[in-house]
Amino acid sequence: MALRIKKNDRVQVITGKYKATVSRVLFVIPKENRAVVEKVNMVKRHMKRRSQTKPGGIIEKEAPIHISNLQLYCDKCKRGSRFGTQLSEDGKEKKRICKRCGATV
Repeated sequence: MALRIKKNDRVQVITGKYKATVSRVLFVIPKENRAVVEKVNMVKRHMKRRSQTKPGGIIEKEAPIHISNLQLYCDKCKRGSRFGTQLSEDGKEKKRICKRCGATV
């Protein structure tokens, strides 16, 4: 099954601690159906110092979140929404459209 959320998409978190947060997808992990979203699902990691330039300490970073907890964000509706695909007029490329308002996402 192909994932429908891609890198650099604006998404809204629909469940959990970060519910209603709108942010950008940093990268997707297709095998696990997960995505890493900017400033969402932050965890703390204790890192050992690697070199003079990479100091150790407690580092906060994003952890993956399941794709089912994300919705594509529509700028026209100002909310997360379901989306479908539609071929362009010339039939060469697919566009993702919002199911609620019909705008291109």
